[in-house]
Amino acid sequence: MNSYERMQSGQYYLPEDPELKEIQFQAMLLMEEYNRTLPTERKKREELIPKMLGKAGTGINIETPIHCNWGGKHLDVGNNVYINFSLTCVDDEWIHIGDGTMFGPNVTLITASHPLDPRLRAQGLQRNLPISIGKNCWISSGVTVFQGVSIGDNSVIGAGSIVTHDIPANVLAYGIPCKVIRSLKEASE
Repeated sequence: MNSYERMQSGQYYLPEDPELKEIQFQAMLLMEEYNRTLPTERKKREELIPKMLGKAGTGINIETPIHCNWGGKHLDVGNNVYINFSLTCVDDEWIHIGDGTMFGPNVTLITASHPLDPRLRAQGLQRNLPISIGKNCWISSGVTVFQGVSIGDNSVIGAGSIVTHDIPANVLAYGIPCKVIRSLKEASE
């Protein structure tokens, strides 16, 4: 198994591996170009999104800046997704975002973690688990989603929440840690 495969296997690996760093730096170049576009350069943004993201649907709107340590290479973004200002992705592993999902400003998605054992941390080890966000979700401003978490279709995550475990479909959830508050199956404002 090469370094890149190990990085996405859920096992510990060395993120400072020179082979990985070269791939990572190249992936980040398109994100940096995207971040330098003006709000009026919609056509240029539309052309860059499918090149920058690992998988891209249509109708994606990403406000700048976006920060991804792999340049969005491991983002799988569905159709008609809106991403507000300052999305930060630690995208060492895949982040799946379903159709019609919306993000508020300053959302952070983290697929990576470091060992609790200080001896392993001292070696610089890291491991990654994917994140999955369903269709038609609303991830409010200032939310942080941690590695290995899945958020079900149509769910709303309230502002400032810290999501450390799976959230089912069709619910309103918020808090630190984030927890289900109520069902949205029969939601009314």
